[in-house]
Amino acid sequence: MLMTKRKPATVAEILVEEFMMPMGLTQAALAEAMGVQRKHVNELCNDRRSVTAATALILARVFGNSPDFWLNVQRRSDLWNAMHSPKERSRIERAKPLKNAA
Repeated sequence: MLMTKRKPATVAEILVEEFMMPMGLTQAALAEAMGVQRKHVNELCNDRRSVTAATALILARVFGNSPDFWLNVQRRSDLWNAMHSPKERSRIERAKPLKNAA
C-alpha cells in the first residue's frame, strides 16, 4: 500500500486558497453562484462536508474545470485519512489477499 508522508491538500484548502481568495469570493457569493445554501459552502470551506458527485458537478460548472478535479481532491484526502487512521489501518490489515485474484 502506498504511504505518503505528506498529507494532501483538502478540498477546503484548494477551494479557499486557490479559487475563492484569488477571485475575491465570499462564502455567500459562492453559495449564490452554486445555487446552494451558505451553510453548504461553509461546511465545504471548513472540511465538515465531503464533495459528492453532485457537488463536484456544481463546482466544475461554477469554476469552469472538471468534476474529476474535485472528486480526485476528495479521493486523495479520503485515502490518506484511511491509511493514517489506526482504526482504519487495523480494518485494512485484517483483509486477506486472495491467492488467485486476477
